Amino acid sequence: MTSPTSAELATEAAALTLPRFAEAEALALGRILTDFGLKDRLPIVIDIRTADRTLFHAALPGAAPLNDLWARRKSTTALIFQEPSFLVGTRNREKGETLTKHGLAEADCADHGGAVPVRVKGVGVVAVATVSGLPQAEDHALVVRALRALADTL
Repeated sequence: MTSPTSAELATEAAALTLPRFAEAEALALGRILTDFGLKDRLPIVIDIRTADRTLFHAALPGAAPLNDLWARRKSTTALIFQEPSFLVGTRNREKGETLTKHGLAEADCADHGGAVPVRVKGVGVVAVATVSGLPQAEDHALVVRALRALADTL
């Protein structure tokens, strides 16, 4: 499996727009991610947050304490850039750059896959959904899959 390019990730992100997103949708998204994780026995942390509060958080069996830290760092990156953390990291790697070039500390941010902004049509980014515990491409793909599943219900 080849890694996606930044252009491919940007196209994917542009298609992930929801008609609405509030606490009820955050809970529904968290349940979707939890169901996916439990079904496949994934050792993941799930975190859905806005810039100032947590809307949903769960650690599934096998998740490590470090996954919480990774989730926070990836979420911060996605919220700052208003793009998936995987896209930010892929773009940085393509350009030979790091987050420190943007003035960001690695202790606070991570440009690895797994944090995807929740974008609402006509509003913009309102939250971020993050998974940590799998290889970064798999973390990212799981969140995208869950956002698509949520979109199908709205």
